[in-house]
Amino acid sequence: MSGRGTRSDRAVATQQSILAAAEQLFAEHGVANVSNRQIGLAAGQGNNTAVSYHFGSRSGLIRAIVRAHTEQIESIRLRMVEQAEGSTATRDWVACMVEPFALHLADLGVPSWFARFSAQVMSDPSHREAVARESLNSPSLTRAVEEVHRCLPDLPEEIRLERQDMTRQLMIHMIAEREDALANGRPTSRGSWHRAAAGLTDAVTGLWSAPVSTGASDMVPEGAVTGGP
Repeated sequence: MSGRGTRSDRAVATQQSILAAAEQLFAEHGVANVSNRQIGLAAGQGNNTAVSYHFGSRSGLIRAIVRAHTEQIESIRLRMVEQAEGSTATRDWVACMVEPFALHLADLGVPSWFARFSAQVMSDPSHREAVARESLNSPSLTRAVEEVHRCLPDLPEEIRLERQDMTRQLMIHMIAEREDALANGRPTSRGSWHRAAAGLTDAVTGLWSAPVSTGASDMVPEGAVTGGP
């Protein structure tokens, strides 16, 4: 029993080492530029097949990294959704969409790599969908998006979808830029993750509340100028 327990403990420790090494390497260099051998070496594994042995595939490894963070992010978002219950203020529900990711990074401390990892993976077409399924389809996030839609009932469907994409891009890449600045000792515009999260929430709320230009629909030719400078 103790022997089996020891082997199991070692396997878990090895998996955690691989996850940590892969997350950092993917964050710094991109998924396509990092080999399984590099991940194994960074994790202290001399066996070139350690990654595939423990996670089956590159996609399996990436999903495991996401899952390692999703539970904590979901816990923060569930708490915020409970606090926002009954609110008709768009900002309250936008905060539930945006802030849990940033607040999770505050809990991780400096340096962290998950925001930059997320930006790298979401920019990779071969892995984007798998990550989206793991991280963007949580019940609490779905609820927050539904409530934002309920607060803004007059938005056309195509505008809702467009602004959801904009929100995702802003959330992932702005948070990744701040994480990178903190990790490399560069100044940031906000003194803490909590203030940065609040500022991003303000901006995204403005995005969702922005007016829709007359005729701003699929009928407008691509590339047409419909607004000001």
